[in-house]
Amino acid sequence: MTYAPQIRIPATYMRGGTSKGVFFRLQDLPDAAQVPGTARDALLMRVIGSPDAYGKHTDGMGGATSSTSKCVIIARSDVPDHDVDYLYGQVAIDTAFVDWSGNCGNLSSAVGPFAIANGLVDTGRIPVDGIATVRIWQANIGKTIVAHVPITNGEVQETGEFELDGVPFPAAEIQLEFLDPADEGEGGGARPLSGLFPTGNLVDELEVPGVGTFKVTMINAGIPTIFLNAADIGYTGTELQGAINEDKQALARFEAIRAHGAVRMGLVDNIDQIATRQHSPKVAFVAPPADYTSSSGKRIAAGDIDLQARALSMGKLHHAMMGTAAVAIGTAASIPGTLVNLAAGGGERDAVRFGHPSGTLRVGAQARQVDGTWTVTKAVMSRSARVLMEGAVRVPADTF
Repeated sequence: MTYAPQIRIPATYMRGGTSKGVFFRLQDLPDAAQVPGTARDALLMRVIGSPDAYGKHTDGMGGATSSTSKCVIIARSDVPDHDVDYLYGQVAIDTAFVDWSGNCGNLSSAVGPFAIANGLVDTGRIPVDGIATVRIWQANIGKTIVAHVPITNGEVQETGEFELDGVPFPAAEIQLEFLDPADEGEGGGARPLSGLFPTGNLVDELEVPGVGTFKVTMINAGIPTIFLNAADIGYTGTELQGAINEDKQALARFEAIRAHGAVRMGLVDNIDQIATRQHSPKVAFVAPPADYTSSSGKRIAAGDIDLQARALSMGKLHHAMMGTAAVAIGTAASIPGTLVNLAAGGGERDAVRFGHPSGTLRVGAQARQVDGTWTVTKAVMSRSARVLMEGAVRVPADTF
């Protein structure tokens, strides 16, 4: 029997924020994978090593967590006043599925550096020393991200003193601006949502059969997110991953809440459809500030944060905080009356520092009310990024 050989595809393995992913230039992909469809999905799943019934990603580049099962495709942009298009695929671990329904806020920090290093940004816009501003079109949701990338001697500066909880080593700081971050679902097949608060309410009562009825804030910023009060679901808000991820009943309850919240937000027609939308909406819980010890053993004092926040990604509690969920947290915190705002003490604010399992994170947001309707114009946070490996990935030629 004759077997297909492996093929080489130029790629870069990068950390962005607290996530890792395989980055491609669109032009380097095989022809069949340069357009959306089954060939592209099959290729990216094989690169990551999915589906893997063992849940290890032994035969691929993935790390068998939601933070490390990611692929990114970058191309020069045809969108006016933008440098590059950024398309993000969240690859499921044990099922044959790539979710294109949202963005990855953490990997957004690696897009600018990748684009500059791979010749996708005009050289005239890159200083010899200073900050390069890269305007990114987030193609999954049809939104603009502005990355401010440090440059030294004409090249991306990756090393530095910026520390990000959830990342063990310091690096150079990259500031990200998420402009008009309400996810309207333009571009990745995501279902359009109506406004910042899809139900029209800052707080709703969400009935989840067999689980309970909960006060929730359902917001559409960064990524559609369902916020609950930690106390209402039996938690303190200081939990680490083990407290949630080792409790199968808890995970099932959170998934039921997510499914019913998705229906209420208008993201799906019925709860059965949530299986095809694993990346969003997110479900998160918040609580007032409290002392706790992070997963690294670092002691976090209540006085160092404005609130506690924990969020689930792809069915598990995240080890830190997804960048898109951080945008949702910052936006909700800036709007008086949401559960997030109330957990932070209420009132008007344009930035919060919240506690998460790995430490703390500060995020700012500019929200305003016009004719009784809340809108958010920008959310800002800092991240870092670094190339881990570059060259080519290999996959069997008959993969797609």
